[in-house]
Amino acid sequence: MKLALMGAGGKMGVRSATNLLESDFEVAHVEISEAGRARLKAAVGVDCVPVDDALNGADVVLLAVPDTAIRAVAAAIIDKVPSGAMVICLDAAGPFAGHLPERADVTYFVSHPCHPPIYNNEMTEAGRKDYFGGIAAQQGIVNALMQGPDEHYAIGEKVGRAIYAPVARSHRVTVEQMALLEPGLSETVCASLLDVMREAMDEVVARGVPQEAARDFLLGHMNILGAVIFKEIDGVFSDACNKAITFGKPALMRDDWKRVFEPDEIAASIQRIT
Repeated sequence: MKLALMGAGGKMGVRSATNLLESDFEVAHVEISEAGRARLKAAVGVDCVPVDDALNGADVVLLAVPDTAIRAVAAAIIDKVPSGAMVICLDAAGPFAGHLPERADVTYFVSHPCHPPIYNNEMTEAGRKDYFGGIAAQQGIVNALMQGPDEHYAIGEKVGRAIYAPVARSHRVTVEQMALLEPGLSETVCASLLDVMREAMDEVVARGVPQEAARDFLLGHMNILGAVIFKEIDGVFSDACNKAITFGKPALMRDDWKRVFEPDEIAASIQRIT
């Protein structure tokens, strides 16, 4: 199958191009910037082709471009995408926001990485140091068939497994569910709370705790507390810890914090980033 890789010289483009070398896709690389073309050549050893040549006869068009560019790039190429082809986005934000042009005879698919989990069984140093994924560490991926025949799901999943390899698990979700996962769960909640934990660590350092001691203490407790909370081990918290949680959550969290998952809040969050 022929795959046109748009934005091949960008961060995700180079990552995708590197892993697609190990696939059986015939890849046509497209990159508009000189710096990006040079970056791709240095990293992967391939040359780019004109947009029209890449899209001619393409079975899959992979948009490895930023969320803010999805609308413009998709609009610029949609009339050249062959009927029956699949357009793949690497994030749900643009598709959720309605930035993909109407074209009933084209399949729209979204594939996004979960990133390597904290609790894993990576046996190599490369695997343990691959925090983003797509190099050496196993990770999950989530996929959504936004529009198109159901038999096209397998094609999109194959592309996802290739560009995010090595993949441990592949999950089928909807675009709306993917938006709940990101930005909702992963960024609005998880990233915000982790940033607060970093601020809390800095605060105890400012109050006199040695920085290395505070870091070791926090990261170690994140490990064991997370293992209990997410059922990685069969354990329970002490009575003192449970009491601290009971009194701590109201001090840290608004009563209506789960509103961040309401459709209007998710939509507003996506509008801000696209």
